[in-house]
Amino acid sequence: MVTDNTSQKQTVCFYTNPTTIYRRWGDLPALLSDVAADRFRQTEPPAETGSLEGDLAAWAEQFQEEMASGPGRSYVADVLAGDATGDNAGICARYAADSVSIIVQRFPAAHAPATEDVLDRVVAPILYRILFTRDRPTAGYAAGLVSGLLGDRHPEAG
Repeated sequence: MVTDNTSQKQTVCFYTNPTTIYRRWGDLPALLSDVAADRFRQTEPPAETGSLEGDLAAWAEQFQEEMASGPGRSYVADVLAGDATGDNAGICARYAADSVSIIVQRFPAAHAPATEDVLDRVVAPILYRILFTRDRPTAGYAAGLVSGLLGDRHPEAG
């Protein structure tokens, strides 16, 4: 198993002496947390649809789909279970923030929301629904959150 973190390169082989692994990570949950945090990194830039709302909605729907999947939920659980310091959770939040920032920067003339607002009003409700409710978010839920966020920023003239 090989993981590649931006801050350091780590190689963990299945045949490595267990004391080597425990010296670096301390325990299995910490190792799994590091590996799972690395799995959150997107390898492709967010999709381009031609509009701020379209790009944010496409990204949010993809994020929701990935996090709601069995592997996605396992990654989230692993990140949190072995992350006593919160460092890996912070890395995952940074990956999401980086994707949102890429989208926002595509539309400099648009009255785009702050990255933190997208995390608070789109990403957080998605993760809350996935982790703490019985009913998983339905298709269109993430796009609706994006529409609500952008609608609050651009109220229609009445």
